Amino acid sequence: MKARVTSYLMDALSHEMSIVQQYLAQSRLCALLGLPEEHYFRREAGEELGHAAQLIEVLLKFGVSPNATRLAPARPGRNLAEMLSIDRQLELEAIRLYGEAAGYCERFGDAAMTGFFLGLMQDEEHHLGELDRMLASLKGKEQ
Repeated sequence: MKARVTSYLMDALSHEMSIVQQYLAQSRLCALLGLPEEHYFRREAGEELGHAAQLIEVLLKFGVSPNATRLAPARPGRNLAEMLSIDRQLELEAIRLYGEAAGYCERFGDAAMTGFFLGLMQDEEHHLGELDRMLASLKGKEQ
């Protein structure tokens, strides 16, 4: 495996673990505030943890020890709209990372890794759509 692919996998693992931390913090904050979105954030943390597990499996298959040492600090937000906006930015970052990684793998003819990164990107695009719907719903309630 090319060193750059390993770098993408490690960057992705750090990003996914950062997102897990983010969603768990938001889940606990919602629980403290009595907001029903606690379950949404907990579910999202589980999905992102699944992505991290996939990344770890690929790294291990290639004989690379997983290392997610660059975790971004959690930024829970002050209210639900801010929480969702912060999460939206994190999902956009993931989409950009996976798109870049897939493009790199495609240029070097690595169809398996291209497909792997595109699959993760599709999941993140789905998450982004959910966040956009939730934000639109909140804006609709404000009017």
